[in-house]
Amino acid sequence: MKAHLFLNAPKALLYIDPFTNQILEFNNKASALFAIDLTLKKAPKLTCLTATKIFNGCLDKLIHFTQQVLEQGEAWSNDLFIIVNGDKVYLDITASVVDNKLLFSCQDAKLTYSRYHQAIAQAQYQAGIVHWNANETIFEEIERQNQLLLSAVGDGIYGVDVNGNTTFVNKAAEHILGWTKAELVGKNIHDVIHHSHENGEHYKDVECPIYAAFKDGEIHSVDDEVFWKKDGIPVAVEYKSTPVTENGLLIGAVVIFRDITERKNIQGKLLNAIKEIDTLKHRLEMDNAYLLEELNADFNHHQIIGQSINVQQMVNRIELVGATNANVLITGESGTGKELIARAIHEVSERKARPLIRVNCAAIPAELFESEFFGHVKGAFSGAVADRVGRFELADGATIFLDEVGEIPIQLQGKLLRVLQEQQFERVGESKTRHVDVRVISATNQNLQSLVRQQKFREDLYFRLNVFPIHSPALRERAEDIPLLAKHFIDKVCVSLNRPQPHVSLAQMQFLTQYDWPGNIRELENIIERQIILAKSNKISFTFLAKESLKNKSYANKTFTDDLFSDAPISHDRLEDQSISHDHFLKTTIVPPLMSASAHKLLEKANVENALRQCKGKIYGEDGAAEILGLKPTTLSSRLKKYGLNKNDYIN
Repeated sequence: MKAHLFLNAPKALLYIDPFTNQILEFNNKASALFAIDLTLKKAPKLTCLTATKIFNGCLDKLIHFTQQVLEQGEAWSNDLFIIVNGDKVYLDITASVVDNKLLFSCQDAKLTYSRYHQAIAQAQYQAGIVHWNANETIFEEIERQNQLLLSAVGDGIYGVDVNGNTTFVNKAAEHILGWTKAELVGKNIHDVIHHSHENGEHYKDVECPIYAAFKDGEIHSVDDEVFWKKDGIPVAVEYKSTPVTENGLLIGAVVIFRDITERKNIQGKLLNAIKEIDTLKHRLEMDNAYLLEELNADFNHHQIIGQSINVQQMVNRIELVGATNANVLITGESGTGKELIARAIHEVSERKARPLIRVNCAAIPAELFESEFFGHVKGAFSGAVADRVGRFELADGATIFLDEVGEIPIQLQGKLLRVLQEQQFERVGESKTRHVDVRVISATNQNLQSLVRQQKFREDLYFRLNVFPIHSPALRERAEDIPLLAKHFIDKVCVSLNRPQPHVSLAQMQFLTQYDWPGNIRELENIIERQIILAKSNKISFTFLAKESLKNKSYANKTFTDDLFSDAPISHDRLEDQSISHDHFLKTTIVPPLMSASAHKLLEKANVENALRQCKGKIYGEDGAAEILGLKPTTLSSRLKKYGLNKNDYIN
């Protein structure tokens, strides 16, 4: 019985779950009013019917009304509308909470308005001649009630005739606009309060939706414009202009408007919050992608190891500069741990919450430097199939580490200088200027001052980078730290290889401390790893280092054999027999002091070519040319560039 009553109720009924947005039930009148197919009542089709789909043109008002019903238990509104055949149909809606759901009783607002006045007229007529005499006419009573209504509502209301002159103004309109009724009635309302757009541009009356209402007889609604107050300040409003007819003729319009300043402020804050969330989300995604890249990179996560005076002085300088935003230039030989110093500076800075962004300048082809640094937009050049974020943009709010900074092409150094000076740049192929807050730490094993004199490095860029210099001492300058470093690397390698801790005698440790270490800490780590792999009976030996030192000192008197140019390049990390392989290694990788520079280059180029040929152009990873030669991939890339070699020429 209840279901029958609901289905055949005289008004359109919608039963809505406000928390899932789903229309749970609707009756026959609702089917007709909202043009809902009755077959949708059968599941699962009903699940496709939502409240926001029905009221899709006024979602903000629907949300506001829903909140009002949930808070008060019931509410009424005539602000909601639906679109029927392209036209807005405003509804008179009474809603209440039923079992934690919403019951909407809906009716065409025009019908409600018409019945209201018809009821008044009927009541007056039935009251008889006495009531007519007391109130003079029914129209005077209606006018009185209308005036009371106009004074009571919170929205501003005013009327205009067909010439655009004001016919009446309610109290709310006076309050919102600052004009009195006497100052507005009889005046052209458009010229007084609607003469200009918010940007000051003239608002032609022929383009005004309010005027259009009493010309085309249609209701015109505007969600975001301004009316001008008496003090000359614009007020944000939404309004509805409804035509007024008499005997079938258009005689003017009634305008209902509402001050939406507070709502716009809230919307602005919401949009800013959403934008900030999107920015943070984008930054988090970039950070996560970069950190994932870092997890696969080969760097030392540990702190700086050493107790020598040189190391203590270096640590003191790190602590001094870390808390500032000063740019730092780290100098030192290859393999001394310059990147570890950069990480230490970043970790004691206020920027440590975000990752340190690394850029190896020696590994970037000259034509891709600008894209790598500043990013590019889709279609900026051949191969740019999507937008790409550059390293400086990725480092916004953080620190960027430019390793081998002396390798930056001279033509790009000016743009890098601009970022350092102005903290702004443009992506390749884009005119939009982007602003960043980036701290720069750079490192080099070259003499930048010498490069400046050779006009290969800009002097102004050098001074910008070298605000606070830190020298990374060579391992031979801190020999007393070698036992600590050796222990650290032994522990690290044994864990990595799942090997037991080997025994290192004092005599073997002396071989480490007396060796010159031309490859510095990187060479120490590589030799320890190799010797642990070769170790027998849980003992590790470094006696061959004494033999190498002796050979290095007397090598000037030796001559090279034909195997210098052998087709099998020898790797320092792939030796299997100490007594033979080290001799061979010396012949293929160590240049005697009396050897000419041109012969050295010829030898080095031949060895790189042999490695590329053997690896079929593969540079990175296992069995790559870099691994065979015992070089970092970035170092090998630099040599390819130096000798004009292309890895693709060696791919079979």
